Amino acid sequence: MKLKIARLAKQHDKKNFSCGSTLLDEYIKKQAKQDVNRDLSACFVLIDEQLCVKGYYTLSANAIKREEFAEDLIRKLPPSYADIPTILLGRLAIDQTMKGKGWGAILLLDALHRSLSIAESLGSLAIVVEPIDDNAQAFYAKYGFILLPSSGKMFLPMKTIKDLVNMNILPE
Repeated sequence: MKLKIARLAKQHDKKNFSCGSTLLDEYIKKQAKQDVNRDLSACFVLIDEQLCVKGYYTLSANAIKREEFAEDLIRKLPPSYADIPTILLGRLAIDQTMKGKGWGAILLLDALHRSLSIAESLGSLAIVVEPIDDNAQAFYAKYGFILLPSSGKMFLPMKTIKDLVNMNILPE
């Protein structure tokens, strides 16, 4: 099976997508295209040769209140920033037929690359996620995301992503 990642388009077949989370399933089927059309998020899909969606993720502009970050990080930031610019990885889901094959990690790496590219033109301290459950939190922690205990959000600094690319851990 040949798969590729592309921007969500009208011809992509979403009707059979099932990741096991009703919230994430319904989002791709009913809401994602509307959010894209309203410029609220960008949606990238993992599709097969028949253009069936096998996974997806969304990115959007975001800000985190400075007090949500740990004190040691806040001290390094100018006091004039009440909100810290970030990129939100809002949703990431893999169809149940694709789970356990590494496609979640591939979608995450694609999102990190896109976010790093965006951050080169638009200031952004980190990529932020809001894990849907403990499994999602463990998934992101495995890739170095840091928990913000006050909100349950997690973040990965752009500097860390750049370092991973420079060390050839993330391909360019």
